[in-house]
Amino acid sequence: MLSTTTRRAFSALTRPTLRSTSTPPALRRLLSALAILEQREGKLNASSLSAITAAQKLGGTIHGFVAGSSIKPVADEAAKVPGVEKIIAVDNAAYDKGLPENYAPLLVENIKKGGYTHVIAGHTAFGKNLLPRVAALLDVQQISDITAIENDKTFVRPIYAGNAIATVESSDEVKIITIRGTAFPAAELGDGKAVVEEGVDPKVESATEWVSEDLAKSDRPDLATAPKVVSGGRGLKSKEDFDKIMLPLADTLGAAVGASRAAVDSGYADNSLQVGQTGKVVAPQLYLAVGISGAIQHLAGMKDSKVIAAINKDADAPIFQVADVGLVGDLFEKVPELTEKLKA
Repeated sequence: MLSTTTRRAFSALTRPTLRSTSTPPALRRLLSALAILEQREGKLNASSLSAITAAQKLGGTIHGFVAGSSIKPVADEAAKVPGVEKIIAVDNAAYDKGLPENYAPLLVENIKKGGYTHVIAGHTAFGKNLLPRVAALLDVQQISDITAIENDKTFVRPIYAGNAIATVESSDEVKIITIRGTAFPAAELGDGKAVVEEGVDPKVESATEWVSEDLAKSDRPDLATAPKVVSGGRGLKSKEDFDKIMLPLADTLGAAVGASRAAVDSGYADNSLQVGQTGKVVAPQLYLAVGISGAIQHLAGMKDSKVIAAINKDADAPIFQVADVGLVGDLFEKVPELTEKLKA
C-alpha cells in the first residue's frame, strides 16, 4: 500500500550572514571569467555549458575555452550562447582526451594571456582531473563542487557528504572553481555572436599516452542530465535480476538507469551508473530508488531530486526518511507489477 511521508531536510548548518551578497557594479567591470567547455569526438558536451551559467552569476566578461582536433564547429556552436564575448579555441588532436599532463599547461598559458580572475569548469571527471593541476601550476587553491555564488570571492559548497554547507571566501588572485552541474543549469544556445579566437598552444611534451577506452554505451537518457532516474541497489541480488527488473521499468518510464555503490561493487551494474558521493550527483524531476537502503553516501548524490520515490521491503530503511512516496514490499513483485501498470 502506498504511504506518503513528509520530506525532511537532509541536514545543513546555518550559514553566517555575509557583509555583502553581491558584487558591486564597479568591480564587475574588472571581472573576467573563463568557462572551460568539454567536447568529445568533435561534439560539444552540452552539460559543460553550466560553467557559463555560473560565470553569468559573477558578472563581468565571459569567455569560453575549448581544445581538440577540428575544433571550429564546436567553438562556433558554443559561440551561440548569449552573453559570451569570446570563444578561445585550440585546434590540436593532442588535447582530444583532456589528459591533464598537457592540457593543464595549455590552459595555464591561456589564463595568463587573458588575465582572468575566475576559471570555471564542471565538477565532472574531466574537471576534477584537470583543474587541481591548473591550480597547482598557478599556485592557488581550488574551490571544488560549489552550489552557489554569493559574490566574486565568496562561494557555497557542501561538505561531509552534504551534511553541512560551507561558505568559503578566497583571496587568491585567480579563483579556480568546479561547479556542481545540478546547481547551475546548462546555458542555452541562442542568438549569441561570440568571436572565435585562436588560443595559445605551448605544445608541451607529455610522457603520458592515451592507449584506449572501453565505454558502456546505451540508448537511454544520460544519467547526469535525465529528468527521470530509476536506481537499483543491493536488494536486487544479482546482475541478471538487476537487468530483468530495472531495465524494463526504465524503458517504460523513458528514464536513465542508476545504481547504488553496493550494487556496482557487487557487479550488478557498470560503475558509470553509480549515484552517490563517489559517483554521479543527480537532481532529476523523479528519482525512483529500488532495493536501496539509503546510506548517507548515496543520499548525497540524489537528495536534491524534485520527487523521490522508494520501494523497499524494510519499512525502517533510511531511504524512506527522505522519500516523498514510499512503497513497502517485495521489489521482485512490486516493480514488475508497476511496470505492467505503467505500460497499460
